[in-house]
Parts: sequence; C-alpha cells; structure tokens
Amino acid sequence: PALSVEITVTDGDTVRLGDERIRLLGIDAPETHSPACLSEKLLGQLASRRIGQLLAKGPVTIERHGLDKYRRTLAIVRVGGHDIGAIMVAEGYARPWLGRKVDWCGGKP
Repeated sequence: PALSVEITVTDGDTVRLGDERIRLLGIDAPETHSPACLSEKLLGQLASRRIGQLLAKGPVTIERHGLDKYRRTLAIVRVGGHDIGAIMVAEGYARPWLGRKVDWCGGKP
C-alpha cells in the first residue's frame, strides 16, 4: 500500500513532508519568513502559493540528494513526472541556486 503523508509548503523553495523539511535542489525563491524588503516578502508569498498549486496536482515523487547545512533534505520534487523546481524557475517564481542568496530587492530596502 502507498504511504500517505501530507506535504505542506514552508516557502517557495521548501516543503515539509511530515517531520522532514525538504529544500528543492538547485533553486532559490524569495523569503517569506525573514525577507530583506517588502518586495521580497510579496514575491515570496506568490512563490509559496504557486508551489502549493503545483503540489496539489499530484502525484508527488521525491528524489533525495543528501542534506544542506540546516539539515534539510535536498531533493528534486516532481509532480506528474515534472520537476517543480524547474517549473518555478521557468515561471519566474525562483532563480537557479548559484551558491549564494539572490537579491530580490533590486538594491532597495
């Protein structure tokens, strides 16, 4: 039998599967919990909403790739076989992760 665990959205690049925190591998989305500016917060809310819409389309598969420095699982998350991280980047809700945080404020507070 299939295991049924609820997936919840933390923000535009992090989800929770039960007690497991999962960071989407290779992307960076705007912060919602500690944004650097109002613009980042608003963009983060849009990204969070979009990732929730994508996850709702199910079925979801998770390809784990170890842990990050915050002990979150790094993973490629797919819905119906499609990488939702790649979709988030293609639609402008996230950017590729290049090893450092993205400035979502355009140099403005």
